Amino acid sequence: MTQTRQPRLRALVLALGFAVAALSPAYASEQAAAAESAVKADIPFEQFTLPNGLRVVVHTDRKAPVVAVNIWYHVGSKNELPGRTGFAHLFEHLMFQSSENHEGEFFTPFELVGATNQNGTTNSDRTNYFQNVPTTALDMALWMESDRMGHFLGAVSQDVLDEQRGVVQNEKRQGENQPYGQVFERLLKASYPEGHPYRWPVIGSMSDLNAASLEDVRRFFKSWYGPNNAVLVLAGDIDVETAKEKATKYFGGIPAGPTLAQPAVDPAPRTTSTRDEFTDRVPQARVYRTWNIAEFGNADVERLQLLSQVLGGSRASRLDKRLVHGDKIADRVSTSAWGSQLGGMFYIQADVKPGVDPAVVEKAIEEEVTRLLAEGPTASELEQARTIFKAGFIRGIERIGGFGGKADALAECTVYMQDPGCFREGMATIESATVADIQAAGQRWLAKGDHTMVVTPGDRVATVEQESDSHPDMAEVPPADPKYRTVETKVDRSQGPPVTAEFPDLMFPELQRSTLSNGVTVVLAERPGLPIVQMSLQLPGGYVADAGRKLGTASFTMGMLDEGAGKYDALGFSNEAERLGANLGASAALDGGSAYLSALKENLDASVKLFATMLRTPRFEHNEIERVRQGWISTIKQEKARPNSSALRLLPPLLYGEGHPYAIPFSGTGEEASIASLTRDDLLAYHRDFVRPEGATLIVVGDTTMAEIVPVLEKHLGGWRGQGTVPALPEIGGVDLPAKPRVFLVDQPGAIQANIFVGQLAPSTMDPKATEFEIANSVLGGEFSSRLNMNLREDKHWAYGSYSFVQAAKGQRPWLAYAAVQIDKTAESMAELQREISQYATGEAPASPEEVAKIQASEIRSLPGSYETASAVLGAIAGIVRYQRPDDYVVQRQAKIEALTPEVVNAAAGTIQPSALTWVVVGDLSKIEEGIRGLDLGQVQVIDADGKPVGE
Repeated sequence: MTQTRQPRLRALVLALGFAVAALSPAYASEQAAAAESAVKADIPFEQFTLPNGLRVVVHTDRKAPVVAVNIWYHVGSKNELPGRTGFAHLFEHLMFQSSENHEGEFFTPFELVGATNQNGTTNSDRTNYFQNVPTTALDMALWMESDRMGHFLGAVSQDVLDEQRGVVQNEKRQGENQPYGQVFERLLKASYPEGHPYRWPVIGSMSDLNAASLEDVRRFFKSWYGPNNAVLVLAGDIDVETAKEKATKYFGGIPAGPTLAQPAVDPAPRTTSTRDEFTDRVPQARVYRTWNIAEFGNADVERLQLLSQVLGGSRASRLDKRLVHGDKIADRVSTSAWGSQLGGMFYIQADVKPGVDPAVVEKAIEEEVTRLLAEGPTASELEQARTIFKAGFIRGIERIGGFGGKADALAECTVYMQDPGCFREGMATIESATVADIQAAGQRWLAKGDHTMVVTPGDRVATVEQESDSHPDMAEVPPADPKYRTVETKVDRSQGPPVTAEFPDLMFPELQRSTLSNGVTVVLAERPGLPIVQMSLQLPGGYVADAGRKLGTASFTMGMLDEGAGKYDALGFSNEAERLGANLGASAALDGGSAYLSALKENLDASVKLFATMLRTPRFEHNEIERVRQGWISTIKQEKARPNSSALRLLPPLLYGEGHPYAIPFSGTGEEASIASLTRDDLLAYHRDFVRPEGATLIVVGDTTMAEIVPVLEKHLGGWRGQGTVPALPEIGGVDLPAKPRVFLVDQPGAIQANIFVGQLAPSTMDPKATEFEIANSVLGGEFSSRLNMNLREDKHWAYGSYSFVQAAKGQRPWLAYAAVQIDKTAESMAELQREISQYATGEAPASPEEVAKIQASEIRSLPGSYETASAVLGAIAGIVRYQRPDDYVVQRQAKIEALTPEVVNAAAGTIQPSALTWVVVGDLSKIEEGIRGLDLGQVQVIDADGKPVGE
């Protein structure tokens, strides 16, 4: 469960990582076509309100046999009191436990029916819960949601409160333990005056969480979690008549709660400039600059989002041009603008290039902001930003649920604006905004009242806590509003949630194949409807090709493909992509590379042309290589500074041993020294050897046919030919497991958590029994309700979560288990992980028939919802291509899972060898080393972030 603060249209305008620049009149017809598509794109809905005040919004989308169930309660951290903070987020956790008529984890029935995209989030203004379920499981989902709405408090005991309080506190520690982890709490305190509901963080303070009593939380629930303070959105394979019948049946009998006033809108605009400087365990200085801005629903939010896009929303924005490309004083810069219920925030973040005075970056930011406010954006900049939002809208309306799906957009608008279609007003503002509108909005909100925060490398300062240690009594709960009434329903809750007896069949699109004249194989999966075409070119090479080259060559080269190609320099390439509303780029993975394109259908030809230019003629200009190099090295330092990514950099070399092609950080970023030594010739050589049509497969998914797409591909890619012969990749040899366990410790002074990883090598993804091992892993740590998480999170509440996973690889692949635990429970947590792993692997505590059946049900029944989006389909096909699987692999895998028995799963669990485990623990060794050594898990060695021994 996570916490977020959401801007208006956040649910629809996704991943706006494009560039911003000028448009010429020659582009007018293409822009008009894009605008027309955006206008036609919509989220049709119907709505009704039950007598008890529950608002229900329905959107029908029959593309997959699943329904998104999304319920929003209009309560967040703004509805708390000083001294009683963190209650809304705490309740988000509590409500995933038992209810009065369902004993056990809330997730369990959903895992059994194959729910996807299930979670909950809390922000300053609301708490939401969501899940996508097979259509046939909708009754179960509504029963469960209604039971925790209307029949919950009787299941909340002191033990449950203490358990989830501990989980939340570990979530708080996990966030604060990261580099820059204290920024947002300090930012809120500085941005809002005493008593403002946005002054404290959503997660609350440790002291307030400790002080929460059972009576406190009961009163908080009675105040805010009634049906008249909630919105239920049902989107997908459903119609309004069915929704009325089922919503009435399950929710109609729940009495309305009290009607409580929401805090008044108060953006709290600031009139003076303030600043905050402090040190932290960070690899480089970072500058933040923020302003308080308008509230959700105010048209200035959309205008400021357009201004943000022009200022720093993409690679070719003004701040990027100045700080990253021009002055070269920052490695990364970004901006954003969002509106919450009471007010919003405009936000700038810049990572200062090492050796540069942060004051220089501050001055450049000030100059660019001042210039933009004084002159406004150019007409072409505004049109470019507008196109980005339209393209984002079209892409965003594919998903029915989950984080930011259509159900989220409808719920957000209903809760905040009482109009499920308020996103239309937001898009209308985007469409109609003029240069003068954008400039005026910027001058209204950004001309004064900024807050600057500078974080520099050094010792970590003490954690910021809220200033009030007093804990006032909570007000009495007023009676339910008499204007609402319940309706008679006949739901028998004594037998638990309805049993789902039938499930929809898996529907995976038929794969069509063709071959271009240069030998590139084309694999097409048609997805009519949304006017988007996505493609991914699967290439050889990958991190393994770094063997004999400089470490990081593959990733660096692929990442440079869109940094200028053909007639376009880096900024020009970004401009052209934005002009077309296209997303494109390239990357490397362990066993290969890939280049991707997501194109609006009306701009398909021009987008494929740009895609081909990127593949065939990257420029690899010296100045761009140097700019990217500096940012790349800072990324490596960031990886080493973060405990999780630091451990994951260290594990592969330890597991595979020196000289193995896989004995490299699996991020693929390489090492500082190797990246520093890369030359243009190194990039040209990798491109010549591995970015070529020979052996490549182009996967296409979207609104097209083979007859339509092949001529376009042939036109732009058919003449592409490689140079010379394709070099042989290094042999991925087998590695013997260690003769005895090993423990490696990495010191992180001052850490308030320890990050524990343990693992070994397992057979390849291509192994005939790979599926059996994956299911065996799921029993141990692959699901929320698996053994590791139930132990360390739900039983001991020493960790926010504990899971295990297997990394895909053509050769032996790593199997890893992990947990981030409170620092004083490090040794105890390692002992529990060792016990759970050993007892399971040796058969002392084998997988039970019930556990295997649960994983089988979750895996098989989730398949219809797993391929709802084109991106999910494309990813599955990429696996088919990369690992040489049959076209019907998805169906074959389902049949294999269905046939599994506990005996087969337990045999696969024996792949794990407790006597050959490798541990990596990152934490404050002054607090944990002695306890770890006392466990006698294996030979203990202290290493640094580069894997080198310390103290020898």
